[in-house]
This record gives sequence, structure tokens and C-alpha cells, in this order.
Amino acid sequence: MKFANATLSVLLTAFLIQCNNALIAPTFATVVSQPTSTSPSDAKISKHSLIPPEDPFSLDSPAEFEANVLKTYGRYPITITHGQGCKLYGKNSDNKEVEYLDFVSGIATCALGHGNPSLTQAISEQMKSLHHVSNLYYIPQQAALAKWLCDNSVATKAFFCNSGAEANEGAIKLARRWGSNHGITDPIIITAIDSFHGRTLATVSATGQPKYHKGFGYGGEMVRGFQYVPYNDEQALEKMVQRMNRTPLHLKLQGRKRGVAAIMMEPLQGEGGIIPGKPEYFQKARELCDESNALLLLDEVQAGMGRTGTLWGYENLNVEPDVFTSAKALGGGVPIGAMMARGAAADVLGPGDHASTYGGNPLACTSALTVAKFFSDNNILDNVKARGEQLEMGLKELVAKYPQILGEVRGWGLLKGVEIKEDSGCTAGELVSDSMREGLLLVPAGAKVVRFVPPLIVSSEEMDTALNLFERSLTKRTANYNL
Repeated sequence: MKFANATLSVLLTAFLIQCNNALIAPTFATVVSQPTSTSPSDAKISKHSLIPPEDPFSLDSPAEFEANVLKTYGRYPITITHGQGCKLYGKNSDNKEVEYLDFVSGIATCALGHGNPSLTQAISEQMKSLHHVSNLYYIPQQAALAKWLCDNSVATKAFFCNSGAEANEGAIKLARRWGSNHGITDPIIITAIDSFHGRTLATVSATGQPKYHKGFGYGGEMVRGFQYVPYNDEQALEKMVQRMNRTPLHLKLQGRKRGVAAIMMEPLQGEGGIIPGKPEYFQKARELCDESNALLLLDEVQAGMGRTGTLWGYENLNVEPDVFTSAKALGGGVPIGAMMARGAAADVLGPGDHASTYGGNPLACTSALTVAKFFSDNNILDNVKARGEQLEMGLKELVAKYPQILGEVRGWGLLKGVEIKEDSGCTAGELVSDSMREGLLLVPAGAKVVRFVPPLIVSSEEMDTALNLFERSLTKRTANYNL
């Protein structure tokens, strides 16, 4: 035992000497090689120095994207540099200066257009004061925004996050907890075929489009607990609710209970092709939820915040949801999402059940409050209705003039789409590219619908210009057919 202790002592001493030498040698080397003074240029060449970022506008953006950005988007060959109102400016693939009338608005996000003075000033002033603080403390801007949302909807409480997907994730979690609180171990959320609810694993699982599921499953399954029904089909919805409210025997034997926790729908399907909901369908959904003690969740990420001519899409359907979500236009382009709930649904989640570090911070909430005030001060909803009617009439006139290409016009307010016929010889994406060459930015909604979602401040003159530019692209397309 003494020998072992002595050996251990010798080894430990040797180890400490080695460590000491290792520490001393580099220190000595550093001292003798260190210059008497250090200049900024010397600091830059240190191997521990960071490479500073380059001026964004001095770079070849497409080349840098190719080299450094994950290819999760197919991008059109233009680089946007700045905007004003309903106009965007940048450079095309030939490096020439270009100007566009923006009828994409960040995909229904930039409600007040670009460079809005009110929004710019509010954000600037808030940055001087406080842009972020933890939700561990009271945030006046968040309280004011929550009050505005509740005052102008059926909601009684609001939760804030950063995006539509996060808002929908919160709604899904709330629905599952609701089911659990009522004895359901296997909660089912029914969504619609061709819906779109986000890109996170839960929200993409809720999305009723298999193309978005490909490659993201586990053992052939996405996140479990979602069932899909045809949109606007009352009978199919009723049958699914009845079926999912029956617990199979093998689950009963395990002490489990299956049941519908929620029906989750978009009041108007956006990515699914600009399909408005039918009031009778949503009223049936409300009735089925009431009968089943389930929640009616409405995804208002794209349709909400004035886009349809009413503040919320559900106002077009004469139905009141238990939970609804918002994002996109809520902050006028500054990232913010919200989940709103009413009644008993507003009391489901408690401290620690859900959270968001950035959600509802002073900067984001100031942006949303500025949008809200601008809506009120400038009668934005009236403009959306008027310009929406102008857009619909103009598109229907174009359908009559170009029946070989265009089909049905559908949508609400300034969330409109025109169908591209199957035998037209072109896709929505190709027609969007044609319009881009004419100076008009549009966005597809699926392969066969061209979507028009301009800023909500768009003028009558700008609407006429957009329709004229779109017609130019149609004229050239039909001319090519006749060659």
C-alpha cells in the first residue's frame, strides 16, 4: 500500500511539472514575441480575430447565395435593394437597375408597404429606448397590443411569438393540453386537405399536402394525431369527427382514449390555391366542436389583419373560433406572431407550459401597435374593400379577354387569385415570371393559381397599373401561342 502511494505521488509530481512547463513555455514565447505596441492592423492578422462582414451592396449577391446559403428557396433572378410605398427597386440578372410594382408585399406581410414613415419612426424611437427584454417582466407595449387584439376580436387573451408557424404550434399545443385536461390520451386535430400551416414538424404535419411531408417522417409517419378532410365538405368533416371520437378496442385495452381535441382550418386557403371557406362549412365545424367539447382553431396567418377586408377572416364566415392565430401583416414586416384564445381555451396554458424568448418584445409590439394605429387613422379596411373590388372586376375582365389562359377569379379583399387553366400551356410560376419582366411582382399559390397580395395601402392608380402590366404579360403569352 505504501509502495502504491509512493508511486502515485511520483506520477502526480511528474504530471504537475509537465503541466507547469506547458503553461510556462507558451507564456514565455508569447512575451518574447509580443511587440511593444499593438496596432489595429496587427490585431486583424491574429489567428483569433474575426473576419469582419463585407458591405452587402458591394457583393455579388446571387454568387454569395450559391456559396453560403442553404437552397431552401427557388429564387427569381433579381436582387432587391430598397423600396418605397408599393414599389421595390433592385438589379436584375444583367446587373441593370429595375423598378417593380410590388403585389407580393413579402407574401402578404408588408401591409403598409415599404419605407412607411410612421413605422420607420416608431421602430427607430423604440430602438433608442429598449428593443428586447425577457418575458419574465411586464412589457407595456405587449400589454397594449394584447388589449388591442382582444378589443377588436372575440379573444380574451393573447400569446406572442415570432412567426405564423410558431403561433400555430402554440395552438396545436393548446389543443392537445385541452384534450388531456378532458381525459383524452390520444388527441386528434382535424385539418383540411390542401391546407398550409407552417414548416415546423408539427405544423407541416398539420398541413394537408403530402409534398411537404416527403422525407421528414419517421417510420413513414409525420407527427401523429392529425387527420385530413376535404375543405368545404361538411359531410366528410362530420364523418371524420364521429369516427375519431370512437376509441378503438386495442386502445381501450391499454387504458387510452381517442377523441377530437380540435378542428383546425384556414378561413381562406392561401397556399392551397386561394379557396375561400364556405360559411355553412365553418358553422358546421363550430357545431361539431361544441357537440364534441373540442376547440375550433382558425389559422389567420395570411387572411388576418385586414387582408380580406375585415380585420379577421372569420368575420366573413359568421363564426367565432376558440383560438386563432396571426402573423405576417401583424407587424408590417417586423417578425411577430400571435395566438389568441377566448373563454375556457384562454385558461388552458399556465406558467411553464409554453414560451418564446423573443415573443412580444418591445420592438416587435411597437411595430404591431403602429400598424394597428395606421389602420384606424387611415381607414385601411375601407381601402382594402374598395381596391379588392377593383382588382376582382379587373381580373374578371381579363378572364373574358384571355379565356384560353385564365379561369376562375376567387378570394376576398386583397387576397385574390386567378386560376390558370390546365390546357393553357403555362404554369402560374411561368406567368409570374412573365409579369416580372413587365415590372409587376406576383406570387403563385400552387401550380395553377397566380396570387395578388399587394400592400393594403395600394392606390386605385396603382391597381390599374398592375392590371395593365399583367395584361401585357398575357398579350405576349398569347402572341407566342399564335406563332
